[in-house]
Order: sequence, then structure tokens, then C-alpha cells
Amino acid sequence: MTSLHAMKHHVAIVTDSTASIPPDVAEQLNICVIQLELTIGDQENDERRIPHAELAQALRDGTHVETGPPPPPAFFWNYNDAASSGAEAIVSVHISEGLSQTCQSARTAAEEISLPVFVVDSRLCGLGMGFPVIAAAEAAAAGGSTQGVLGVLDRRLRSTTQMIYVDTLEYLRRSGRVGRAQAFFGQALSIKPVLVLREGILEPMVKGRGPERALKKAIREAVARAGYGPVDIGIEHFQYGERAHEIAEQLRAQLPQARRVVVAETSAIIGAHAGPGALGLTVSPAT
Repeated sequence: MTSLHAMKHHVAIVTDSTASIPPDVAEQLNICVIQLELTIGDQENDERRIPHAELAQALRDGTHVETGPPPPPAFFWNYNDAASSGAEAIVSVHISEGLSQTCQSARTAAEEISLPVFVVDSRLCGLGMGFPVIAAAEAAAAGGSTQGVLGVLDRRLRSTTQMIYVDTLEYLRRSGRVGRAQAFFGQALSIKPVLVLREGILEPMVKGRGPERALKKAIREAVARAGYGPVDIGIEHFQYGERAHEIAEQLRAQLPQARRVVVAETSAIIGAHAGPGALGLTVSPAT
């Protein structure tokens, strides 16, 4: 967890581990990252302490896997740390409430802090949330006001598209995160789904017969949504690294205006729901 003791800015930025922000970036911009919790069998821990290979094997074996939000005290002590370090306000940005109760935990803690705390439901996750958080932190580092930082964050969240390819809907079905997408994609094993986070909920977007066709459609959609100005691109994966790097190269070639093209292992929390072989594609125009 990144300490807030070095925080020198008017506005402190807090997020959670599902944002997939590289640790060096979080350190540089004083972004406090609070860990969600992951349980495998009878082992409960911060998600960062669970190796992805171990999680993937547990999912394949049918071992009980459960995810949970950080408890309110985790937020309270970090908010308190920000207040002690001289922050005048906190912007706390978290995974979609349609997927997790993290925002609720943050709000519970915020009620115990005298400092103004703005808890923001990103309605996204992964780098779909991470890029806007980075933009907000950059605005805070430049001395932006609370409203200025919130404005930057809101614009980036609204312009960002996040797509998720899964090899099977089974893991999303197990965790209750799939809803009407199940009926849209049907049960055929050869049909591979690409979902989009819309208004904080996973909804069907495109499908293809086999992974190549499905991912080609997703790449085409990503390019269309990138526009012609500066854009940040994220490719996250859960046990699908080789394919993630191939997609990154394709997008670099097709989007020369991209400022960042980040390839990262996704949060273990997201991996627990999406399953092995999942890919996330984030398109975040720098508007």
C-alpha cells in the first residue's frame, strides 16, 4: 500500500487495487492503493499476496474462491494519514458498485473523518478506472483544486471504454456477475464473448466463433472508440500474456496517437471473476 506520509498536494488521491496502476506510477503520484481481499479455500489475504497461477489453478479445480471489499478501517487509517499529512480534501475512486461493495466501505470510513472525502463510483474497474485515477493524480500534483481534480476525473471516466473478453462465462456465472449476457451468448462452447462495462454493469457487446474472431471484433471496436486525439490504451490479462502483447502491438500500429499502451496482469480480484484466459481492453481518450 502506498503511504500518504509523503503527500504534499492539496488533494489526496485514493483508489483500490483493482485499478491495476503500476506500483511505480502510484508511488510517483502519491496515489494510495487499498487492497481488496481474496479468499481461496480457507486462505484469506490481500489480493496482491495471491499468485495468479495459484488462483487460476484453484478456479480450474473448483476450489471455493471469494472476493471481498477492503474493510472500512483500511480506508479510515489511510484517510486519517492523508489528513495528518496536510491534505485539504480526499478524492477516493473505486471499482463499480455494480461489481463490488468497495464504495460502501469507503463511505462508512469517510463518515468518521473530519476532512471532506469525495467517494466516486468509477462504474469501471482495471485500467478503465486506473487511467482516470492517474489523470486525477496528475491534476492534484499540479496544484489543482478539489473541483478541478473531480472535473478531470469525471471527464476521463465518461470518455473511457472498457471491454472484457472471457474464454467462458462460467466464472462470471459462478460469481453472479453475468446477468443477461448469458442468454445473449448462449451455451455454445465455440462462441466467445466480449463484454463491456456500461453504467457499471457488465453487458454483452460482441461475440465471435472462436477467440480470434471475438478478439478481432474487440480490437476493431477499440480503434473506433479511440478517436484521433491523444489516447491511453490498456491491455490486461489473466494467464494470457502472450496474446495480450500481440494485441498491444496491433493497437500500437493502428493508433499512432496513443500516449500510453500498457500491458499488465489484471488484478487477481478481476481474474477471480473473469477466469483464466481473460483479457481486458481499455480505451481512454485524454480529453
